[in-house]
Amino acid sequence: MKKIILFLLLFLVLFSACEKDDFCVQNPVTSKLIIDFYDATNRETPKKVQLLSVWSGTKDTISQYTSVSENSISIPLNSLTSETVYSFKKNTSGGATSKNEITTFTIKYDTEEEFVSRSCGYKVVFNNVAFSADTGSTSWIKDFTPTTIINLDNQTTAHVQIFH
Repeated sequence: MKKIILFLLLFLVLFSACEKDDFCVQNPVTSKLIIDFYDATNRETPKKVQLLSVWSGTKDTISQYTSVSENSISIPLNSLTSETVYSFKKNTSGGATSKNEITTFTIKYDTEEEFVSRSCGYKVVFNNVAFSADTGSTSWIKDFTPTTIINLDNQTTAHVQIFH
């Protein structure tokens, strides 16, 4: 009988010392910038950008946006700086470099780390986000809206609409 009680007591001590594993279930992903493309003449109509390629500065092209035809993209911002500059290239004729049209799109912001939980760590929130683009006569981007947003934290709707 003493052996059974001793075994149960040892069993109870061993399993009461275990902790529940921490798993991040809150999805604390740092937000990406969502851009929708629209027709410049009929501003309510979504319009795909033909053979779109996107890259930032000296980095490689974002692989999921290399010569694709999309009317919406989701791109990351650099959380280590206060500005990210993207180049958007569209090509109206497949493979012909003479038809490449390149426009730069600049995003300026303040960053703030937000603690989510011990298991999830931190996520970055982008505040006071301002947009600018070279929308001159040689740019394929004719206009965009809005020019500023307070913070970038919603991942269900587009943050910027670009008209081309």
